[in-house]
This record gives sequence, structure tokens and C-alpha cells, in this order.
Amino acid sequence: MAASSTMQSIFLANSVVYGAGKNRSSLPVQFAPTLRRYPNMRVRSMAENGLPEEKPSTVSEPSKVPPQAPTPTPVPPPPRTPKVSTKFGDVFAFSGPAPERINGRLAMVGFVSALAVEVLKGQDVFSQISNGGVSLFLGTSILLTVASVIPLFQGVSVESKSKGPLWTSDAELWNGRLAMLGLVALAFTEYVKGGTLI
Repeated sequence: MAASSTMQSIFLANSVVYGAGKNRSSLPVQFAPTLRRYPNMRVRSMAENGLPEEKPSTVSEPSKVPPQAPTPTPVPPPPRTPKVSTKFGDVFAFSGPAPERINGRLAMVGFVSALAVEVLKGQDVFSQISNGGVSLFLGTSILLTVASVIPLFQGVSVESKSKGPLWTSDAELWNGRLAMLGLVALAFTEYVKGGTLI
């Protein structure tokens, strides 16, 4: 309070001396009020109860400030897994989880078995199909389709069953894609060549 009244009196004195309220355009520039620094003037204030305030010190004494417990770092909540749809249309949609995985799994089994029969019996893919391969293909297709679809209809996502860096759902997709290409390439090569690959 005392400091503010002192400052007001300084500014009031300057304005009275230099003629506050007059038209300033008529005053020469040298008489215009300026703010001057007063290096010898100190502003002190008193607390409300009449005692002088303590200056805040930049260094805190250990006896005055109790030690603070370290603030615990907040633990982020676990990431939410999106709810997997169990509708037939969503599971078997073009970009759904079932079609490419089932086709990829069938292609992996078909590619390995076609190469194994070709090496053991010397039959190409077309002769394997004509010599009873259709019934084995249909049985394997039904078995793998049912085994692949049941967990999807129970709400289990394919990504939740990924284990380690090698056994991931993406690795299964890529292996299935390569097996599909390999099976088509094997059949095309044997057709063009007119016999077995090996």
C-alpha cells in the first residue's frame, strides 16, 4: 500500500510539473514527461499484520522444507483390443479375416503335398488330381475351413494368437501368399513342360 502510494505520488508530481491535461502538441519535446530511473529509490512493502515480509530466498534450507516423496509416474492403461465381429458377413468379407487365411493355409498344405507326391511317386499335379486327389482336396478343405472358422466365430482374433517374432499372423499371410503363387507356378510349369518339375 505504501509502495503504491509512493509510486502514484511520483507520477502525479511529474504530471503536475509538466502540465497534465494541457494540449501536449503545444509543449516542446524537451518538456514532455519521461520515465526516469531512480537508482537510489527502494520499494518496501509491509505485511498486513505490520511485520515486514521475508524475502523469498532462492536457496531453501533443508530444515524448513520437508523432503517431498517422488511423484509416481502414471502407468498408461493397457491398449484396448478392438472388438472382433463374429457376424458371418464380417468374417467372410473380402477384407475379412477368413478368406485369405483359409486359402493360404490350403495352399501351404497343397504345395507341400504336391511336391512330396511328385518326389515320391513321380506324378505331376494334374495326374495327382485325376488319381484320387479331388477327394483328398475336398476333405482337407473342409477340415481346415472348419478349424479356421470356429475360433473366428467365438471372437478370437488372429493377432491374439501370434507368438514370438516368427509366428505372427502377418508371417502366416505372407507364407500363404507365397504358397498360392508357388502352387500356381508349379502347375503352370508342369503344364508348359509337359511332365513333372523334378
